[in-house]
Amino acid sequence: MLTPAEADKLIAQHLPCLPIESLPIAQAAGAVLRENVYAERDQPPFDRVAMDGIALDSSAWRAGVRRLRIQGVQAAGDPPLTLEARDACIEVMTGAMLPHGCDAVVPVEQIETKDGVASIQSDVVEPWQNVHRRGSDSRQGALLLSAGTRLSPPEIAIAASAGMPRIRVSGQPAVVVVSSGNELVEPGEPILPHQVRRSNAYAVVAALRRHGFQRVADDHVPDDAAVIRSRLEFHLHTHDVLILSGGVSMGRFDLIPKVLEELGVRVVFHKIAQRPGKPLWFGVSQGGPAVFALPGNPVSTLVCLARYVVPALFAAMGQKPTPPEKIALADAATVSAPLTTFLPVRLETDDWGRAWAIPCPTNGSGDFTSLAGTHGFVELPPGPNTYPKGFVTRLHRW
Repeated sequence: MLTPAEADKLIAQHLPCLPIESLPIAQAAGAVLRENVYAERDQPPFDRVAMDGIALDSSAWRAGVRRLRIQGVQAAGDPPLTLEARDACIEVMTGAMLPHGCDAVVPVEQIETKDGVASIQSDVVEPWQNVHRRGSDSRQGALLLSAGTRLSPPEIAIAASAGMPRIRVSGQPAVVVVSSGNELVEPGEPILPHQVRRSNAYAVVAALRRHGFQRVADDHVPDDAAVIRSRLEFHLHTHDVLILSGGVSMGRFDLIPKVLEELGVRVVFHKIAQRPGKPLWFGVSQGGPAVFALPGNPVSTLVCLARYVVPALFAAMGQKPTPPEKIALADAATVSAPLTTFLPVRLETDDWGRAWAIPCPTNGSGDFTSLAGTHGFVELPPGPNTYPKGFVTRLHRW
């Protein structure tokens, strides 16, 4: 069987890159940038007043002048005034252009004003104090954002500052989540003793939407090969990615792999040396969508989704890879099987501000109730081995 790292490589090699679309900047939050963004102007584009107060020529203060005639007011957004004399000053507002002839700002808390005269109470006035110098953040033409960056609020502000009303980003993948099984009953519907609630699909859809994926559909098919074939054939023609839950193990009614093969979906791998989620199936169709067939046990479903599917979707959108998040175990954890083990954890911070992963083992891969209150899971190397408190390993958040 493949290791998780080998599975990562195969997924990366076979997942197609999603198309590019142009979006208004106001609609691009959470998208992955597919073009570089360069500075339209110097930033700041002028010597910018950084505090409310008075602007002056600092040489006047060094010459002993402490009382300055207030010549006028410089507001943000107005063309700059020009200082008339060294014994004058100009009242300025934060964000305004620094008036010509001025090279320092004394904040309002350090002056007293009376009858149009400002008396400086500060012990020091130095050139360029409280002035955000032109071009000190970036120069015109400088690279501000590179393709592959996911756009969060700061990046949106940067793109807007570069004068971009629209921006080229990866299109959102059209994803369908398909659960299979005769035993599954929708929440709210009458249920018999031999049936279980359909919950995996709701968890998968919730996770995808929490990560910013909006084009997510949902379907349920019974354990019937003809019905499965019909529904999957439809979804293969209408979606970019299929995420299936259940029907991929070795039982008589685990029909998904065979049906996918009949529909022309080529298997890339089936089974990974991991626990939970060993039966994970991944395949691609010629010129069509990718298919992730996740094990049906709920813990396995969520683990495989967070470990493989969500990172793959972002990679398909062109997002640059990020270093894995690391964390230390708060208690020892034992791995008995020669398989990579995914252990649910709750994160806590100690009095020193250090984050710790508190193991929250489940009662098997069907025990999804134990996941309540957890933040994700850690990835432990194959056993048999006991990993002590303080062992640093990879963290995957839900």
